[in-house]
Amino acid sequence: MTRTQRTYVADGIWALGLLGVGLVGTAFADTPGRRPADAVALGLVALAALVLAVRRRRPLVVLAVAAASTSTYLLLGYTYGPILACLFVAVHTVARHLPPRTAGRAAVPVFAVLLAHVFRESSPDRLWLGVVPAAAWVAVPYAVGTAARLAQQSRAQARAEMLREQIHDERMRVAQEVHDVVGHGLAAIKMQADVALHVLSRRPEQAETALRTISTTSAGALEELRATLYSVRHREESRTATSGLERLPGLVERMSHAGLQVRVVTDGEPRTLPAAVDLAAYRIVQESVTNVLRHADTSTATVRVSYGADAVTVQVTNPGGRVRVHPGEGTGIAGMRERVAALGGTFTAQPDPDGGYRVRATIPTGSRP
Repeated sequence: MTRTQRTYVADGIWALGLLGVGLVGTAFADTPGRRPADAVALGLVALAALVLAVRRRRPLVVLAVAAASTSTYLLLGYTYGPILACLFVAVHTVARHLPPRTAGRAAVPVFAVLLAHVFRESSPDRLWLGVVPAAAWVAVPYAVGTAARLAQQSRAQARAEMLREQIHDERMRVAQEVHDVVGHGLAAIKMQADVALHVLSRRPEQAETALRTISTTSAGALEELRATLYSVRHREESRTATSGLERLPGLVERMSHAGLQVRVVTDGEPRTLPAAVDLAAYRIVQESVTNVLRHADTSTATVRVSYGADAVTVQVTNPGGRVRVHPGEGTGIAGMRERVAALGGTFTAQPDPDGGYRVRATIPTGSRP
């Protein structure tokens, strides 16, 4: 059953419920000084109730029929009864589902029609005693319906804002992934291209090795980029595409070909990490060793991965090496800091007192199972 069909069924149930209550309540209602209910009164009640079955499909038509039935009922002097509840629902529906200007324009003539019996039955000095209750039967449901409409609009705006934030976050995530993949690959490729150009005329065999490394590195970077973009479209199917620290050996090998020897030290018992933590840890190591390759006057770096009870810490250092170009707070370090902060961790990136640079990130993983 579609949502529209469910709406029609719900309105029909409302109409039948009010029909039953209205007929029974009107038959037994007794207002002193007013005419007891008869077949005409019950017919007017039935009309006002049954028309509510299409209240959300034709709200203005329903309001007009309910208002005319109710006013006729009161003008004929019948006892006060549940027919006013039908009018209440009709006014509420118009205020709830139509624009404010349309709803307001519809409510004014309904109030005027409802006042007809007041002017007919009340003396001038007691007119206000009938106007106030009549106004309440229009103003109260109108206010309730308007409040419900505003609340729905507020919820819709909140959902739309949340969706926009999710889209923005996803775009930033993809941009960060692409930056990490492309930046790492291009840094290694540039290093080998410089080597090839430097030795091409004197040692062509070494230039050939550098070119082969460029080919291998670029192929790996392209494959990782494809996997990253694939994961955007198939996030539930791409756990391997976004796996993390298990790819450290491949990263070490690529860095070795590019001229940077990376030593990996593991503290604690390695274990499976949450996907987001695992990927963040790997990207931090990847970005950090790429920065060493690009900015540091050294050929070595140390990666230390420490598994704690409820966190994992990754630290990348190039001890003793002089930093040729300070990385500062560029896109790379800012991106690492944002990754860690998003996962509730801590991040530092600063020069070592004895030279070189140190990047350290601690990311919570939850208690060990």
